[in-house]
Amino acid sequence: MRVVVTIQHAGHVHFFKHAIAALEDEGHDVFVFARENAMSTALLERCDIDYELLAGESDSIVSLARAQFVYEARLLGRAREIQPDVMTAVGGVAVSHVASLVGARSVVFYDTEHASIIRNLSFPFADVICTPECFEADLGDNHHRYPGYHELAYLHPDRFTPDPDVREAVGVAPEDQLVVLRLGDWGASHDVGEGGFDDHRSVVERLEAAGATVRITAEGDLDDDLTDYELSVQPERLHDLLAAADLYVGEGATTAAECAVLGTPAIYVNSLPLGYLTELEAEYGLVHAFTDDGRHVRAVNRATAILQEGEESEPWQRRRERLLADKCDVTDVVLDQVGTAAPVEP
Repeated sequence: MRVVVTIQHAGHVHFFKHAIAALEDEGHDVFVFARENAMSTALLERCDIDYELLAGESDSIVSLARAQFVYEARLLGRAREIQPDVMTAVGGVAVSHVASLVGARSVVFYDTEHASIIRNLSFPFADVICTPECFEADLGDNHHRYPGYHELAYLHPDRFTPDPDVREAVGVAPEDQLVVLRLGDWGASHDVGEGGFDDHRSVVERLEAAGATVRITAEGDLDDDLTDYELSVQPERLHDLLAAADLYVGEGATTAAECAVLGTPAIYVNSLPLGYLTELEAEYGLVHAFTDDGRHVRAVNRATAILQEGEESEPWQRRRERLLADKCDVTDVVLDQVGTAAPVEP
């Protein structure tokens, strides 16, 4: 079987890395294509995944459209040479377009209901669309729902064991209350007009006043007065740090879900609600989501309350265990869907 995997974001490397390794171990040919992105390419290299760059970065809607055209044209050229059986991606705009032109099947994974651009450009052309069961939309007859979250493709306990020494690497003592603060850059197409915190500096001050040691991970550049808080840990060790943290507070939905499946209390502050975070809050109590007006104040109040109460980790781990009992290893879903989509050898 010949499989094409495309990578548009660092998170996609994590999502596919175990599936890529498993497919190659089974003797299949896997071809990975990516866009220029420092974080993505660094992770691909650290995961020892061979890849080919097809397009540069974009910093606006206009440049994104231009880069997308170049990316799809080059992907089409390479796919004609490779003649893949299956093409797969997260989002999958290019994959869903190109696969139909080269006789391949497209398998697209997604979990973000409000990403209307991707839904309109990708899903009508995809052969199979895979989402978590909690996805709050019906995408038609080719919509496959599975009991899991994207984050369980790489943070399921069968795939990930946290490094207990990571606190020392970032200069945080075992007795300190470690809070990881995640700040977004609001540059994605589905982020236009949305927001999270009102003021980042005030969040840090409130958390420190509650006794926390704060470390920041950011998608964009930090303000000068916050650079001393920026994490110096290697990107691939971020998940170790999330597992070791006492609390996560942030604008990033993926990081909130990562903390949830690791059993770390998570507070999500963002005007964009998501089906998987709604489920993680309502069904498992592993996330506190603040998405409406007044979210900044209410989220920070909840965070400081958790810190001041000194909540034990045991209840959170019990909630995590219940989640894991209900959900699957999502890498297995990827392998199953890719294998099922491939044509049967005569």
